[in-house]
Amino acid sequence: MKRIMQIGFFVILVFSIITTGCGTKKAESPSGGGELKGTITISGAFALYPLMVRWGEEFQKLHPDVKFDISAGGAGKGMTDALNGAVDIGMVSRAIAPEEEQKGAFWVSATKDAVFVAVNVKNPVLADIKAKGFSKDVISKIYITGEITTWGQVIGKPEITDPIHVYTRSDSCGAADAFAKYLDKKQEDLLGIGVSGDPGLLDAVVKDPLGIGFNNLNYAFDANSGLPTTGAFVASLDANANGKVDPEEVFDLKQQAITAIKTGKYPSPPARDLNLVTKGKPTGLTLAFISWILTDGQKFVDEVGYIQLPSEQLTGEINKLK
Repeated sequence: MKRIMQIGFFVILVFSIITTGCGTKKAESPSGGGELKGTITISGAFALYPLMVRWGEEFQKLHPDVKFDISAGGAGKGMTDALNGAVDIGMVSRAIAPEEEQKGAFWVSATKDAVFVAVNVKNPVLADIKAKGFSKDVISKIYITGEITTWGQVIGKPEITDPIHVYTRSDSCGAADAFAKYLDKKQEDLLGIGVSGDPGLLDAVVKDPLGIGFNNLNYAFDANSGLPTTGAFVASLDANANGKVDPEEVFDLKQQAITAIKTGKYPSPPARDLNLVTKGKPTGLTLAFISWILTDGQKFVDEVGYIQLPSEQLTGEINKLK
């Protein structure tokens, strides 16, 4: 009888350990009830990464038992990881394609930024670039047709023969997608030496006086000073093609760039919304976090240097979650 009782106690103990262990893997609470616990995994666009890190930090202050695993890698990776179930949320800095929605991609827009042309501060024709900027036609002839190959051609001084070193993104990303769309093309149409990641592309330009590239807002400008990242000059887009840089097209400071995006003075694309993607409609902990981002989390958007969506658009995104 004693041996039977011992066996029974052992069975109960093992069952208790198994069920307890399963319960600690990832405990999620719906947004309306109880303390939130668990881990949220996120990957994707470099464009959204700095703000997502801040959102994670602030959400964790409210819910200490929630952990975050956040990584960049490009919008393409974010979408793939989300659809494959490798992460809870994908950061995607481009429009969501119909075929991706058919595969189960559910998305909401969370904020906005833009892509900017960057050249080296030691560029041989920097003074002319500051005065004239880049017209869409000139950028197209650099990045799409390859007709313009020297810096002298850019500014109309053929006697200047310094070659243009063109850099683009090698990874599937929203920045290249938005930049290509501005030129009425696709990312794969962009010419140039492929460099992986936003930081990598900027670094290539900073190290090359003859280089040209493009970067998301929060990489083109230093987060602390609000000035262009050291070694880079953020060039103007001559949106109205009048052959000169107008006051609202000057981006000596990050705040000037933000104002241009907010007021619509900066073209869209390359300005665009930044999106959060999940495989199917989010639930539990993921839903709670995304809901917080679209409400209380919006107060950190301006502080980190992004552009808040119009209130009516935010309301529409929140309604998607219901």
